Amino acid sequence: MMKKTILYTSTLALALIFAGCAAENPVSSGNGNGNGNTSNSSSSTTTSSSAATSTTTEKVPEFKVSVEDAIQAYQEVHPDTDITTIELDSSLGNYFYKVEGVDDEKEYEVTIDAQTKEVTKQKEEALDADEQKGVKRQEDKLDLSDLLSVEEAAKIATDEAKSGQATDWDLDKEMNVTYWDVQVKDGNKETNVKLDAKTGEVLEVELDD
Repeated sequence: MMKKTILYTSTLALALIFAGCAAENPVSSGNGNGNGNTSNSSSSTTTSSSAATSTTTEKVPEFKVSVEDAIQAYQEVHPDTDITTIELDSSLGNYFYKVEGVDDEKEYEVTIDAQTKEVTKQKEEALDADEQKGVKRQEDKLDLSDLLSVEEAAKIATDEAKSGQATDWDLDKEMNVTYWDVQVKDGNKETNVKLDAKTGEVLEVELDD
């Protein structure tokens, strides 16, 4: 009879131990699920953030050759001239800088690959008589110090246009102000944003639907 009592007592003790373990397991499992949910939420947040960054980055193209690189490439070919305009646009899917400059007698044009810095084309021709002897040189030469980069100009222009992507850039001069004229395209909508090439101040916005 004594043996039976001990057996029952042992069985009851084991049952209580197992019950205790079972009670602890849901808490542990719940913590695990909580961590899993936190991880999923964090992953979702990271993905959303990445998507937003990607969308912003799409509006700001990047080129291996900066405008300063293009200026340097031109000056290596024509060191004793002044630059009068710089254009950056695409031809057959590839982007090129077209840099124009003058000396006292001639005007020059150099085309530079925006990814490799290779000079792909050069041409020159005599200035008109009324543009020679430094006249055009003095009137049209650009102030190339402290220029905003192509990417910075694109960011300002696309922010101003509200949507689309920058596709073409012109660096020119008017009323002694050197400016970037950036074209932003969004489907059939085109917006041209003119901004001070040094300060980034928006000077003019032209919308073409």
